[in-house]
Amino acid sequence: MRDLEFLWKDTNSGGGGCPALYATEGGYVVQGVKLTDAERAQLRQLADGEDGVFVPANVLDRLREVG
Repeated sequence: MRDLEFLWKDTNSGGGGCPALYATEGGYVVQGVKLTDAERAQLRQLADGEDGVFVPANVLDRLREVG
């Protein structure tokens, strides 16, 4: 189990917690909207146990500010 540290959420979120970014040992976890089947089909080499989510650019762009 990974311990997650909440960093921030989408600046346009209507008060919910999604999309959001979390820090964890060795990387990050994103919380976002599930992709449609058609979008998911475009992901390359999606392994069992993997999935994709949509996260607005403003959530990840902030990494530049802290990096």
